[in-house]
Amino acid sequence: MRQDICRADRVAVVALAALAIMMSARSRVATAQTYQEPFRPQFHFSPAKNWTNDPNGPVYYNGEYHLFFQYNPFGDEWGHMSWGHAVSRDMVHWQQLPVAIPEWHGVMIFSGSTVVDAHNSSGLCESAAADHSCLAAIYTGYRSAAAASSNSAAREQNQSQYLAYSNDRGRTWAEYDANPVIDLHLADFRDPKVFWYAPGHKWVIVTALPPQHKVRLFSSIDLKHWTALSDFGPAGATGGVWECPDLFPLAVDSDPHDIRWVLSVNVNPGGVAGGSGDQYFVGRFDGTTFTNDSPDAAPLWADYGADFYASTSFSDIPASDGRRIWIGWLDNWQYAARAPTHPWRGQQSIPRTLGLKRFPEGVRLVQQPIRELQVLRERPIVIANRTVLAANRLLQAAEARGDTIEIEAEIAPGSAEEFGFEVRESHDGSEAAVIGIDRAKSVLFVDRTRSGNVGFDPAFPARHMAPIHLTRGRPVKIHILVDRSSVEVFGGDGETVISDLVFPAAASNGLEVYCQGGEARVVKMTLWRVRRAWL
Repeated sequence: MRQDICRADRVAVVALAALAIMMSARSRVATAQTYQEPFRPQFHFSPAKNWTNDPNGPVYYNGEYHLFFQYNPFGDEWGHMSWGHAVSRDMVHWQQLPVAIPEWHGVMIFSGSTVVDAHNSSGLCESAAADHSCLAAIYTGYRSAAAASSNSAAREQNQSQYLAYSNDRGRTWAEYDANPVIDLHLADFRDPKVFWYAPGHKWVIVTALPPQHKVRLFSSIDLKHWTALSDFGPAGATGGVWECPDLFPLAVDSDPHDIRWVLSVNVNPGGVAGGSGDQYFVGRFDGTTFTNDSPDAAPLWADYGADFYASTSFSDIPASDGRRIWIGWLDNWQYAARAPTHPWRGQQSIPRTLGLKRFPEGVRLVQQPIRELQVLRERPIVIANRTVLAANRLLQAAEARGDTIEIEAEIAPGSAEEFGFEVRESHDGSEAAVIGIDRAKSVLFVDRTRSGNVGFDPAFPARHMAPIHLTRGRPVKIHILVDRSSVEVFGGDGETVISDLVFPAAASNGLEVYCQGGEARVVKMTLWRVRRAWL
């Protein structure tokens, strides 16, 4: 997510990129033999091997979605941060490519963003594209104090913002020869998110000032020269440093005449479930200043689980599509280095479509899995208007088991005090991840205390709860995606989301509906086994 790339000539950068290409080619050859390891996600992106954390610079360009990500090319622990790279035609089937921007001369490549410079505002585009466009990435270069000690001009830790560009659809990258483009001479100043602000005919960047619990906005007409605009913060959750901000507009209840801006800011530690967390603010942006609509309100959380962090939205999705889609790191800094996976560590969430919806307590963010994921669904098992007992008999008869499944359900609470699902359940019932509704507390929860391997970190076994709207006489909607090492749960209309890692035994692939303290009824439930996305 973060460490100043010393100014290097382009020949040296290209030479290092060539080395990265050879390394990645070997990785792709091995893909068919990998991606079947214990806990390997089957429809979430993870690199073939080594460490990954934040998603970086997701962008759509010339028919491809690009996903860059924090990556250590040399091992499965954090270090040597570079930008890994994958491409997809549908955000479901990803092909890992060579390292896009490698660590160079002791400068690590921390988090940032990528945009299409559609009309060559930077003057760096030399592509054969009819519109002379190219891809431009702005990211944080991190120079540690140890690396700086060999440079007589700078002997302190520094984080500043760098520019790189690609004229071949993201396959190779060149550093701008006057980097950095923004340097405040600070040890902590990172994670730039850039976007085109059409009303002002300018680029805008939102950056994090982590220990100050602030974000700072800058503007530019050419991606090279930046002017400070304003600061926002402190506000909301300030229990940890602020990182990985994003700022984008959304229509309230799909009304194009009611546009608000969402500022998401990730917090570590200090998340709602402990460790890392993703908060957001809803307000207005006038091209200079972001104003929070509810400055005195409690923090709003994008995800109430432990494992959704460093969220960032895709740039340049075509206007004809109209969606705002984001993705996050499906992990937590509390225990990411100890996760029991090999030969990789870390994965990304599924991409999610975002919206704003008005509720009695105010305008809130809603999220849903992208529709493209439906291509992985196998033949559905449908259950309607059954008691919990009858529903489980039908599931058993249909042999409804699996370590990669999707569930859409509407459940009428009836007299039950608690109800929901047990997924990744062992044959004797001793192991399962429990996804339920506690009516007395009006919460949706994921309980992973007996979900398999929970002993690698004391923070891991926990029950994570989130408020959910319950209306008397109406069924509760729950949408669940289960992969080999994760559950992502969307409650109601997507206003309540919980994302958690789980590490069950391979044989724990059972599924059961449950209720306690009374009877509940399955109004409708559709279950799909989910095919693997890896080719």
